[in-house]
Amino acid sequence: MLDPTYCRQRQKRLLKILPERRLDAVVIGSAHHVYYLTGHLTHPLQQSALLLFADGRSRLYTANEPNTAAAADEVIPYIANRTSTLRQDQEQAVAEDLLRGLPAGAVKRLAFDSSAVSSQIALRFAGALASIDDALWQLRRVKDADELALMRKAIACSQAMYERAGQIIDPGISELEVYGQLHTAAVLEAGEPLRPAYLGNDYACGVPGGPARGGRIAQAGELYILDLGPAYRGYFSDSARTFAVDRKPTDEQYAAWGRVTHCLSLVEQMAKPGVRCREIFAAVNDYLLSARGSGMNHHLGHGVGLQPHEYPHLNPEWDDTLMEGEIFTAEPGEYGEALRGGIRIENMYRVGAAGVENLFLDVQLGLTGAH
Repeated sequence: MLDPTYCRQRQKRLLKILPERRLDAVVIGSAHHVYYLTGHLTHPLQQSALLLFADGRSRLYTANEPNTAAAADEVIPYIANRTSTLRQDQEQAVAEDLLRGLPAGAVKRLAFDSSAVSSQIALRFAGALASIDDALWQLRRVKDADELALMRKAIACSQAMYERAGQIIDPGISELEVYGQLHTAAVLEAGEPLRPAYLGNDYACGVPGGPARGGRIAQAGELYILDLGPAYRGYFSDSARTFAVDRKPTDEQYAAWGRVTHCLSLVEQMAKPGVRCREIFAAVNDYLLSARGSGMNHHLGHGVGLQPHEYPHLNPEWDDTLMEGEIFTAEPGEYGEALRGGIRIENMYRVGAAGVENLFLDVQLGLTGAH
């Protein structure tokens, strides 16, 4: 799990924002944010909340039992189950307990995140309210050492999945069989059930992407895109590799692979702190326009962490600037009937002071069986 010492440091970063916005306290109800700030990983069927006062005091509300290992000065349990049955009004219960514990008249201006618990706070709180979401998303961009350790374990789960894929993908295997065996490989690598139990986007063969389809069998000549995103103790990985089902990629498929991998080289050359993500996207898009006559047909990449998509966005719809310490993906692709599916290669990069570290160096880039 997350290290409470780092969680306390993250709370201090958030606390610096409160006086700037004239806030007396902030309520955090999103399970992702609560985990990030306290190390308490909320059960998917339960609720939790963190109350952080401007003077630094913290109060955590957890289901049924107090999580004494969490980074909080006080941990207060609420009843989430009655005789083993989950309550449907957990959000209201947490909100009512939290508001009852506010010192009389001490909190006149309260900030909150976007969450089910916070919505109940907003309905009941009589003072001034403000949103804190923008600050939380920006704080989460730079990953501390405890976060990076969990992400590296999630990446190891992905690597185990690709290794298994290379062993089993052949003409005649079903997409559901591939999905099932890769799930097993990830769980065995993790040594525990994945949390959240999410494996990524794409497990379909012969098409640009999509979930595994019942009854669909991989065929010789097709390309098999795997876009994998297992999470370990709340933190995600995200990567993609492409397999030639019969280990015999055509010249056209191999040429497309060359263009896609060159796009990654451009990203690695350009990415460093202070560089605008739009500029990276534009460089890749310009290269593809000149090399194949058409540019990018989806985003180039995105941040990863407690959620599969975070800041920064390698996407012309946003104008983010890279920051040292954050982690993002780059996932150029090329698709079409002539390729019998398509090729997408996705790496995860950590931004350093002078450039990026590829966190997926141990997973080969090439088409299986390439020239």
